[in-house]
Amino acid sequence: MSNINDEIILNGVHDYSSEKDYVEPSSVIINKLEEFKDMKLGIMVHWGLYSQVGVLASWGLVDAEKSWSREQNEFGDRPNWREDGKKLREEYFSLINSFNPIRFNPSDWAELASKNCFKYLIFTTKHHDGFCMWDTKQTDFKITNSKCPFSSHEKADVVKHVFDAFREKGLSIGAYFSKPDWHCNDYWENDYLGETTRMPTYNVNENPEKWQAFVDYTHNQLEELIKDYGKIDILWLDGGQVCKKRGLDVKLENIVPKLREINPELIVVDRTAGGEYENYITPEMTIPNNVMNVPWESCLTLGKDFHYVYDDEYKSKDQLIQTLLEIVCKGGNLALNVSPQPDGRIPRNAIIALNSFGDWLNKYGQAIFKTRPIPPYKIDNFYFTQTSDFVYAIAKNFSGNYIPFNQTVAKVELLNTSTTINFKIENEKIVLLDLVNTNETYTVFKLYKTIK
Repeated sequence: MSNINDEIILNGVHDYSSEKDYVEPSSVIINKLEEFKDMKLGIMVHWGLYSQVGVLASWGLVDAEKSWSREQNEFGDRPNWREDGKKLREEYFSLINSFNPIRFNPSDWAELASKNCFKYLIFTTKHHDGFCMWDTKQTDFKITNSKCPFSSHEKADVVKHVFDAFREKGLSIGAYFSKPDWHCNDYWENDYLGETTRMPTYNVNENPEKWQAFVDYTHNQLEELIKDYGKIDILWLDGGQVCKKRGLDVKLENIVPKLREINPELIVVDRTAGGEYENYITPEMTIPNNVMNVPWESCLTLGKDFHYVYDDEYKSKDQLIQTLLEIVCKGGNLALNVSPQPDGRIPRNAIIALNSFGDWLNKYGQAIFKTRPIPPYKIDNFYFTQTSDFVYAIAKNFSGNYIPFNQTVAKVELLNTSTTINFKIENEKIVLLDLVNTNETYTVFKLYKTIK
């Protein structure tokens, strides 16, 4: 099946669907998407077998991707210890025999996210390698398999404990789920000797019974998650090559209605597939250039990549703030990925970075959360957001005496110092009559539309 047009993924990174092709969902889902747009900030967590050796998640298993997925680099985060792809896959899959994150405490993760203003979670229940972080009944390739040393731990059903801990802190729950499964014999055949690609190892049109077995396997796993693991708000489906328009139809129209019988408000994100089950759009490792008037979320990383990297380098507070502003002023959400280390803890330097980011959000979050875009969106070093009563103008390295905003306002407040600023409207600008000096990178103005 390697001849299928799969340009939607380049070096493991998905492109994103066009706004013009967006299919508006039912009114129930539209209402939930408004709540989603209010949240603005989600924490994404990639965690699995790959974490214990600090390598790229799953993609190193694919022979056809080896030019980038097994490359040599300064971080040493590629599974390239073997030239033989078959042997490499055997050793990667055998990591189930040593995965034992005995310092895993999801309550610590949830507390870190909550105090730093994250509003929802997206957690990898299963990545493309097929390793399941919950007690699925569909495969033995799971964390609760007795071959896995962590299986005897009281928190072995990782998905259950992660979801419970984050719900307890009031965060909404998103389940990342990979549609392709490179360990399942009905996707990659165990006796296949050729070059592996991201596609099945057989022609699904010539072997429809085998493909149907994979579809059933996928449906059963999705039903387990939605039925047995508490209320899940977002089903985040990765692996965009597996979709109807590319000949790999997992028949979501047969399973999503069943899942919505369990949770009628379930948001489904069938990435890059388009259609009625891509309820929001997901740019990956990029931010759109312009405002998008449909629900969307950029998934970006705190560190180098989505996987855990030994001696990783994390983004600074100012980088994170600017990233969030670039997204929110265009109407989007940020899903910021943080990868736990092999023992189950969030790395110390990642915690420091998130706490610094959270300090800013706890002070200025009103300019971010529950806001919507407003022209001019972004101009010069200013970012604009709005609520029904206020406009927020956030300036990076502000040094002037005006705000480039040409709508009528009744009052200007400087949130950095909680002071009112005298102003006048002149030449389609808000000219500030008081000196503004905050000694902060970001100056946050609150513009009152009216005074009640």
